[in-house]
Amino acid sequence: MANTSILLDIPAEHERNICGSCDIYLKKIENALHVVIIERDGTLKIMGEEIAARKAEAIITSLTELSKAGNIIDEQKVDYALELSGSHEENMLVEIDKDIICRTITGKPVKPKTIGQKKYVDLIRDKMITFGIGPAGTGKTYLGMAMAIKAFKNNEVQRIILTRPAIEAGEKLGFLPGDLQQKIDPYLRPLYDALYNIMGADAYLANSEKGLIEVAPLAYMRGRTLDNAYIILDEAQNTTPAQMKMFLTRIGFGSKVIVTGDLTQKDLEKGQSSGLEVAVRVLSKIDDIGFCELTSADVVRHPLVQKIVKAYDDYEQRQKKN
Repeated sequence: MANTSILLDIPAEHERNICGSCDIYLKKIENALHVVIIERDGTLKIMGEEIAARKAEAIITSLTELSKAGNIIDEQKVDYALELSGSHEENMLVEIDKDIICRTITGKPVKPKTIGQKKYVDLIRDKMITFGIGPAGTGKTYLGMAMAIKAFKNNEVQRIILTRPAIEAGEKLGFLPGDLQQKIDPYLRPLYDALYNIMGADAYLANSEKGLIEVAPLAYMRGRTLDNAYIILDEAQNTTPAQMKMFLTRIGFGSKVIVTGDLTQKDLEKGQSSGLEVAVRVLSKIDDIGFCELTSADVVRHPLVQKIVKAYDDYEQRQKKN
């Protein structure tokens, strides 16, 4: 394969963002694609086999567009651009970045960062019920929360209801100090954290006092009909089939539902079926219900989290074969 040399101009104001501290992102691209990148006076010279050099050019061009749009380039973005390089989806990064759902209380845009997350958000828009299934760090709950808050602010729904099964993760609930609400609150903390981050604590408390935003254990849903609401069931892998059926049959007119869970992190008693697993099998052919399976490629936390998830996935696949 013939070698080639490509010159690429980088705007001075975006140079540090794209190249990283001490050119760390350029070195990552060099090592992954086996090319040489030389930076001089705002121009990058990419040298290597033509296919690899063209991939490097496409990645740096995408990162430049992201930087121009106001993004801070981080290791996750570089890793994901490398993962997409050479595929028919390699130009999707810039398109995904345009899909701003809402902004946090500090003005930071909330948007999908991977193709899987983009498909998840689009399913939420299109379907009445969406199941988001995948490992930790894929944004299942956070993006769902952002979609709910946006719909609430736009008066598309009258209230938001957030719920989780209060299942002990190796610790007994009864031994926790405090009354029932104080025992349950730690299980719901991730939902509160997302609400505070996107909506702000004051806005949440004001709407909560009016009954417009409710955060409650799944058991509290029994016997209710939930009309004109955005309903999120988090940690659904810890529901029993009966609980899942109970929850899904609470849905009323004008409501949207998001169900999230990670089937690799079940805290149910040994031998107990997961309501999420059963729901996937039972409901997969119903048109107005969408299923999005996120993978380790969609993890947007620290890059080490993605490696941990991938290592566990590989280990579990090997265990199944043995």
